[in-house]
Amino acid sequence: MEKVFITKSPEQTKKLGEIFAKVFQKLMFKNQALVLGLEGDLGGGKTTFVQGFARGLKIKEKILSPTFILIKKFDIKYQTFSFKHFYHIDCYRIEDPKEILNLDFKKIINDPKNIVLIEWADKIRKILPKKTFFLKFEFLGRRKRRISFYLR
Repeated sequence: MEKVFITKSPEQTKKLGEIFAKVFQKLMFKNQALVLGLEGDLGGGKTTFVQGFARGLKIKEKILSPTFILIKKFDIKYQTFSFKHFYHIDCYRIEDPKEILNLDFKKIINDPKNIVLIEWADKIRKILPKKTFFLKFEFLGRRKRRISFYLR
């Protein structure tokens, strides 16, 4: 089942991310992290969404795309549910999905105390857990985005 959202500004995209964080904090999987894969063109709103998601988790650090370091970990200090860590992963520079495995990726996605958002998730789709939520970002105009949400 696919759900579609239209945002008309970066702030609306951030707000959508914030809402998603508040809803997803209530989910938990027994043997894996909560994983969201973000797909779409460069400049499509993926990082903006992640910034809003982090805001929804009450993470105060500045969220930038970790294009060169690939993985950024944040502690979730505001504990209302059982998540302890938020991982922001950027696979833009990944050419082979196996590259990310050298960075403790399996350990990260198998820990149910983690929330993991992955930009450019299509590049590592083969190694993502079966219960991965996907968001596809599409340009509809200079500031307008179509964001499709579905479970794989």
